[in-house]
Amino acid sequence: MFTTLGRIFKFGWQNIFRDGGLTAATIFILFLTISLTTSLFLLKDIGQFLITSLQEKADISVYFKTEANEDDILNVRKELSNIPEVKEIKYVSKEEALSSFIEQHKDSQILMESLEEVGGNPFLASLNIKAFQVEQYQLVANFLENTIYKDLIEKVDYYQRKPVIERIFSLISAINRSGILFSLILVILAILVTFNTIRLAIYNSGEEIKIQRLVGASNWFIRGPFLVQGAISGFFATLICLLIFTLISWQLSPRIDFFFPGLNLFQFFIGNFWIIILIQLATGVGLGIISSAIAVRKYLKV
Repeated sequence: MFTTLGRIFKFGWQNIFRDGGLTAATIFILFLTISLTTSLFLLKDIGQFLITSLQEKADISVYFKTEANEDDILNVRKELSNIPEVKEIKYVSKEEALSSFIEQHKDSQILMESLEEVGGNPFLASLNIKAFQVEQYQLVANFLENTIYKDLIEKVDYYQRKPVIERIFSLISAINRSGILFSLILVILAILVTFNTIRLAIYNSGEEIKIQRLVGASNWFIRGPFLVQGAISGFFATLICLLIFTLISWQLSPRIDFFFPGLNLFQFFIGNFWIIILIQLATGVGLGIISSAIAVRKYLKV
């Protein structure tokens, strides 16, 4: 048994070098397939980060009149927190609003001079509200219009922000749908291309397989070297892909972080290093073995 397995691995390794051109083409196609799978894995989390960032921008604010005291505002916040549709509520006092404005526009001399001319604190206390779904903001706005504290409310900016909120959630939905469809199409195409490339490599060994059949070689002895060849091709493709993706993520990470603060691609890559290796090995070695097994079947028919 061990002698047979040794011969199978030996013949499989020899096939790698005997058909150098086709082997290189197979490794290249497997590399593209593994790269695609890895990219989909990385883009899934990058897309989730961008979606979360977009969702964070969707909110409404309730501004209270000057005479509203903090206890009343906190009571409104308590009532809002009992609404299942409300995800998060942040209370911003007049002092916090003023400090935030100064910090954000401290380099603008015109705005700072205008603030000094106004005198005092022109900002209103507010509640910043986030909901889970876009349609739920209407329910929050309706609640605020009918609350017993409605006379203390200066303005609810829901209707001004409604078009932007709906656009954001519409974009999120489009990203999710198109991402799933695009991924399925690319994976199917990659598998078809890989299978046909390996089948072409095995085609050159058609006569050799027929001779082995005539001398009584078993199906597993004939199939084994091609499975080993597919596995080795997938392994080499995985190593190349892993090296290239490590370098790319390291080089692109600072640039991506510049445009999307908080999104560190290299840190994410290292944090999921072993998962990525498993995905790449499963894709490369698995696809190499499966494609080889399917491609050699036609030569094993009686």
